[in-house]
Amino acid sequence: EDPSLERHFKGHRDAVTSVDFSRAKKQLVSGSMDSSLMIWSMKPQMRAYRFMGHKDAVLCVQFSPSGHLVASGSRDKTVRLWIPSIKGESTVFKAHTGTVRSVHFSSDGQSLVTASDDKTVKVWTVHRQKFLFSLSQHINWVRCARFSPDGRLIVSSSDDKTVKLWDKTSRECIHSFCEHGGFVNHVDFHPSGNCIAAGGTDSTVKLWDVRMNRLLQHYQGNSVVNSLSFHPSGNYLVTASSDSTLKILDLLEGRLLYTLHGHQGPATCVAFSRYGDLFASGGSDEQVMVWKTNFDTDHGDVVKPQKCGSSVDGTHGTGSEMDCGIHHKKTKTRDSGRTHEQQDEETSLANTLEHILGQLDVLTQTVSILEQRLTLTEDKLKECLENQQKIIQNKTN
Repeated sequence: EDPSLERHFKGHRDAVTSVDFSRAKKQLVSGSMDSSLMIWSMKPQMRAYRFMGHKDAVLCVQFSPSGHLVASGSRDKTVRLWIPSIKGESTVFKAHTGTVRSVHFSSDGQSLVTASDDKTVKVWTVHRQKFLFSLSQHINWVRCARFSPDGRLIVSSSDDKTVKLWDKTSRECIHSFCEHGGFVNHVDFHPSGNCIAAGGTDSTVKLWDVRMNRLLQHYQGNSVVNSLSFHPSGNYLVTASSDSTLKILDLLEGRLLYTLHGHQGPATCVAFSRYGDLFASGGSDEQVMVWKTNFDTDHGDVVKPQKCGSSVDGTHGTGSEMDCGIHHKKTKTRDSGRTHEQQDEETSLANTLEHILGQLDVLTQTVSILEQRLTLTEDKLKECLENQQKIIQNKTN
């Protein structure tokens, strides 16, 4: 069965620039050129929240791993951290001296990496929005930056036509991939962390092994690739292109699996849900669309549809068989030493810990909001006192 359009959301007043699912798949966030974020509920008949705060286009949005925070970056050069509830409270910090094009949380939710037109990549702590360090070897706008799943590496893509791989600890660029023939709009890590994929204005998607620093696969399309997202299994990649299509690539067989038509005008962004059963896309038509993958739910097994609804569009895959975590068969391991009760206990503990971490996110964000308000109140009090002193001085004179 082909991927199918499940729902579409209308509410933005300009092009949608970025989409992301919350971990529990209960919410979807989108950013737009209309300077707003919208939080959409995946439950029917639930109203969406519109968050206003940025003074210019919102170019990137992402849920924290716990789902209790949303980060956004804007053309107004700021980053905001929001609590995705009806109040829509946020803290703001001046992140860069140019447009912020990318925000991404580390998998532990403790760090945030941002990329900007000021040619830098910056890393911040989430809880205090404290600046940690800059990575600054790109010589043009940086479009995208992502942490590796284990948080040890950072990858960035730029209008200087390069993709750079950075060591987070040493803060050094450990490799530059220079095979793209145009601006590199988007880059991301494979779920295994062993390879990366990037797409750009040269209408190609390229995949590299980051251990061997070699090109693994290359897909040639007919239109600019604006965004891409790996399926959680690592076996598929979805792309959003300026020819209004979404394309699903089968990385096991190195071929185009589907071409999906839905948006009127360029498809600007795309993202899989955490479990890969859904993906969302946004476009210049101001719409957010949610698609059901209809892939085999057993992520490790290869899906071979009976009829392929794709148009090949001259796309082809080259390179060696991928050995960076893309598996032909799912291996099932059994631990006979653990009872169901122990497994249930571990799951319950993990869920409790995750809930506590989520609440900590909200608490620290609330403290940050209160601190910002306190600073504003102090500034206003100082201003009032200064004005009073001037009035008294004038009267005395």
